[in-house]
Amino acid sequence: MKQLLFFLLLSINSFSQQRPNIIYIMSDDHDADAISAYNKQFIKTPNIDRIAKEGMKFNKAFVGNSICSPARATLLTGQHSHKNGVKDNRTKFDSSKTTIAHLLHDAGYQTSIIGKWHLHSYPVGFDYWRVLPGMGQYFDTRMITMNGDTITEKGYSAEALTADAINWLENRDKNKPFAFFFHHKAPHRNFVPALKYLEEYHSKTFPEPATLYTDTTGRVSAWRMQTMNILLDMRLSGDLKIDPAYLKDIPELKPDAEDVATYNAIMKRMSPDQRQRFEEIYAERGKIIRDKKPKGNELMKYKYQWYMQDYLACIASIDESVGVLLNYLDKNNLSNNTAVIYTSDQGFYLGENGWFDKRFAYDVSMGTPLLIKWPGHIKAGSVSNQLVQNIDFAPTIVDIAGGKIPDWMQGISLKTLLTGTKKVLDRKYLYYHYYEYVRDHTVIPHLAVRGEHYKLIYFYTVNEWELYDLKSDPNEQKNLINNMAYAKTVFELKKELINLRNQYDDHEPAGELH
Repeated sequence: MKQLLFFLLLSINSFSQQRPNIIYIMSDDHDADAISAYNKQFIKTPNIDRIAKEGMKFNKAFVGNSICSPARATLLTGQHSHKNGVKDNRTKFDSSKTTIAHLLHDAGYQTSIIGKWHLHSYPVGFDYWRVLPGMGQYFDTRMITMNGDTITEKGYSAEALTADAINWLENRDKNKPFAFFFHHKAPHRNFVPALKYLEEYHSKTFPEPATLYTDTTGRVSAWRMQTMNILLDMRLSGDLKIDPAYLKDIPELKPDAEDVATYNAIMKRMSPDQRQRFEEIYAERGKIIRDKKPKGNELMKYKYQWYMQDYLACIASIDESVGVLLNYLDKNNLSNNTAVIYTSDQGFYLGENGWFDKRFAYDVSMGTPLLIKWPGHIKAGSVSNQLVQNIDFAPTIVDIAGGKIPDWMQGISLKTLLTGTKKVLDRKYLYYHYYEYVRDHTVIPHLAVRGEHYKLIYFYTVNEWELYDLKSDPNEQKNLINNMAYAKTVFELKKELINLRNQYDDHEPAGELH
């Protein structure tokens, strides 16, 4: 009897080790163009690229609501915002809900989450968690631990979080497969790089997007009302870290009290030796503004370059972190049995249309990078051009783990795409719904439906529509909604939008679309 029990336990343990480990890495506001596997003109990201090289790169991955908290709730639930209850960055996630953490635990996995949480409630269902309060800080960030204590982790956030990740991997229960969710703060605003990468990037010049100086005249209300324009809305001290002392005598650029407080608070978190070098670099920018007093397009040029320098320098730390994790897997013989996913909570504007931030249903912000490697299951160097969405992430992870995908998840598993047993998904359109208004960037709420060829957007509070031909106009610059040659396309897409609202059980806005 004892011998039978021994072999039974051995069999169970062997089965658990055969199931793949899962590492899900999500950065914050990391646009696909800032990954060299997607676009080589801005930055080299060899470690993130390695995931694409050894696995699959998705060229058409999108989100359903391009903003931080909703994207995280969608990861947990596999549901659109109206179903998981988190429509904006202010809403608290209902921690009584069943999430991917519970499903993985039920499937025999040890689960953990480390890093940005941003759901105004504590994680539930994870065996281990350590999360940033709110957005966290780039230097000496605070962390909330499982016992409810808030501690300060010294040093740069990406490095501190990576150390936490390695520590958990070292001390996990090695008799169980693990599912580890690793969420970076970077490269979220305000962009504060590690000093070594600021040194590397602050003197670089980056190509300007063709639409950096786009005129909003004649565009829909949402274009005219948004407050995410680099020239007009990106603050020199608060966002771009220019010493306020260099701006105080320029009336049109004089920082307000909030900008000064933001700048000082960030600088105080650094060690004195680092602060001195940061101040020297930021002073170089300040002297340009003080001496040249640039305006209009000239000021836009400077602000764009400083933005890109800081943003990309933050991403360099993320790539370094990914390299540390991948090397750990290699050294501990875990690589061959671990699925690694890299993505972001959404895309991000890198000067297109003159903008920064996200929120819109346009491809720049609706899109997100998605790279997955799973040795022995995904063909190295493969590429998918299928339309996928972040509602698919949870069911895919559950499927990889061998768990049962619940009916209440609205996404579909991508496992068949990953393994090559299926090349095409049955779904032909993606649904998008953005809600948050006034606060932050004044983007009007809207619905959208995206297909392979066309995208239809409805700004429903002002009753304005947009139609884009994504093949002839991939930058979405020419609104065809009033072009009678596309009347049939508009009719069909409106019908599809209604069908998707019904399919996903979304009742806002109430009434028929017109």
